[in-house]
Amino acid sequence: MSDPFREGEDFAKARRGRNIALALGLVVFVILVFVVTVIRMGGHVFDAY
Repeated sequence: MSDPFREGEDFAKARRGRNIALALGLVVFVILVFVVTVIRMGGHVFDAY
């Protein structure tokens, strides 16, 4: 017989793993967009003066 409390822990662990993967994917996407923006603008993004 399965323990419902244990199944809840398994689902929570799986959800935590998916959340971490989603967060890492979002960070990679933001970095990629930033790098593409800098490349397309020819590196003049950092010229403050």
